[in-house]
Amino acid sequence: MIKGHCHCGAVTIQIPCLPQTLTSCNCSLCRRIAGLWGYYEFGTVRVKGHPEHTQQYVQGDKTLATVRCAHCGCVTHWVPLPEVAGARHGVNLRNFDPKLLDKIPVRQFDGADSWQFLD
Repeated sequence: MIKGHCHCGAVTIQIPCLPQTLTSCNCSLCRRIAGLWGYYEFGTVRVKGHPEHTQQYVQGDKTLATVRCAHCGCVTHWVPLPEVAGARHGVNLRNFDPKLLDKIPVRQFDGADSWQFLD
């Protein structure tokens, strides 16, 4: 497992492996939080400190909840709604050591308009 955490350390995330690609999205939320997303099957990521140290934000079509640390405010991940095993789970890899991410290609996703990758 590869470990990352929010700025204050109240929320720790463990992922089973690094993703093949990362996603940078320009939707109305992602462009504000500058998330760099890796995707995993729900149930394969371990999150410590959730829900006792986190707050969730649900918007729009209510298909996911964006989760942030209630203390330092760092967005750590999002969970699918409903939370069912096998669904897609997003992890903000900006909370991990930047050296781990150097060689992973970043795909640009147009979440603001076309809902397609731009590469």
